[in-house]
Amino acid sequence: MWDKLRKHGEAVKGRRFETLVDADRAVIFSASTGDIRLDYAKTNIDADGRALLIDLLEEVDLASKRDAMFNGAAINETEGRAVLHTALRNLDGGPVKVDGVDVMPEVLSTLDRMEKFAADVRSGAFKGEGGKITDVVNIGIGGSDLGPAMGVLALAPYHDGPRCHFVSNVDPADISQVLRSCDPKTTLVIVASKTFTTIETMTNARTAKAWMGERVSDPAAQFAALSTSEDGTAAFGIAPSRVFGFEDWVGGRYSMWGPIGLSMMIAIGPDAFRAFLRGAQDMDRHFQAADWSENMPVMLALVGIWHNQVCGYSTRAVLPYDNNLSRLPAYLQQLEMESNGKGVSMDGEDLSVNSGPVVWGEPGTNGQHAFYQLIHQGTRVIPCEFLVAARGHDDDLHHQHQLLVANCLAQSEALMKGRDLDEARSKVAGKFEGAELERQAKHRVFLGNRPSITIAYPKLDPFTLGQIIALYEHRVFVEGVVLGINSYDQWGVELGKELATALQPIVEGADASGKDGSTAALVGFLQKHGV
Repeated sequence: MWDKLRKHGEAVKGRRFETLVDADRAVIFSASTGDIRLDYAKTNIDADGRALLIDLLEEVDLASKRDAMFNGAAINETEGRAVLHTALRNLDGGPVKVDGVDVMPEVLSTLDRMEKFAADVRSGAFKGEGGKITDVVNIGIGGSDLGPAMGVLALAPYHDGPRCHFVSNVDPADISQVLRSCDPKTTLVIVASKTFTTIETMTNARTAKAWMGERVSDPAAQFAALSTSEDGTAAFGIAPSRVFGFEDWVGGRYSMWGPIGLSMMIAIGPDAFRAFLRGAQDMDRHFQAADWSENMPVMLALVGIWHNQVCGYSTRAVLPYDNNLSRLPAYLQQLEMESNGKGVSMDGEDLSVNSGPVVWGEPGTNGQHAFYQLIHQGTRVIPCEFLVAARGHDDDLHHQHQLLVANCLAQSEALMKGRDLDEARSKVAGKFEGAELERQAKHRVFLGNRPSITIAYPKLDPFTLGQIIALYEHRVFVEGVVLGINSYDQWGVELGKELATALQPIVEGADASGKDGSTAALVGFLQKHGV
């Protein structure tokens, strides 16, 4: 099937897909559920190409693998685990079993405990030594930081609880800058580490505890833990009532739906957090029920497969025209690149096609004045993914939001249409003549024919955010199945951790003779300057 797809891709490569985009294509080459819409009409995928892509899904038996995930099968084969982040938002569904045991009673019980604790923090029933909690500091890294940090910012218009801050980097500048803005007597610290051994997180947690201990008689009483380590949290002094655990079938980068989302729940309230879960549940049901050609996660994934594995575009830009989604590209970097950045298939063989793309981006319109130059006129084609809401949260500035929307739609149109040499000449005619006219005109040529998709929705509220995040999660799953890889392990992060542990004593002064010349020289330089 890959050969057929590549052959078709070559056959349509030079076609101007602008000529395809009429009103009918805008309907046929889109997918939606509820009030959220995916438009992929501005790509070079045609009916034949889409049919071949869908044939690929049948070849890899996507339907049975999707059902296996939702039903609790151990699809994370290298670690022997189920993949059930979907269970964390299964608010209205039936039992979900792992090894014959229904996990839903424990999931819902933990959610109830989170809601009770969040309500107590928000109301002042849970206090710091100085009174009602004014600030929450979430200490985590990777999925224990990127998800809630992105979500709290995305839902800023719905905040009516304490201020939320996030610390992830072991660089002392990160935690010192956050703690400087907080009062230790009215701060709650949430330590997010499943094992309670993550070196960066626990280093920052101890720093926060020492900071709080300078002003608070029992600092551990103002700590909560998102962890499964009863011994570790007890040794730290955190009471079991403030420990919220989650199972090993919830991967870190898929964990914001459960206890890792506690900071979000405190910021926006339990009801809004449940709306967030219901949005994700809505996307789960759509993914399970919709035909492939009308299935948003499936078509989003197939567009990605077409661009990366068929066309050879090795990167994609995520461009939210919604400033509150400014952390979404960073969140998706981990979700997609840690999940599908693999070189070995499930059966242990080297991949015969490229793995996942490089994912990056910034919110519009900022990016327009930064890197869009490369996207429009650079030598590489970079598929773009725009996200845009019909309405913002500031009704008195609706005219400004309309300008934002116009910019978003104009960018996708410009990428598609471009500007040919004749039009470029007309732009500078009268200013230049002869050879200089040609030279100046060429600088103003846009090749166009550059693909983009747009995800549009009425307004970024908790329900919609849940839909968007679940949409991208399922996209990762579909792409992983098509590529034949395990999207749910991350062995690539382990080697650096092991070497860092071995290097720390050397940085602190131990003999570096066993290290390569470059590393030893860098250690010497940094020690000379005070490390």
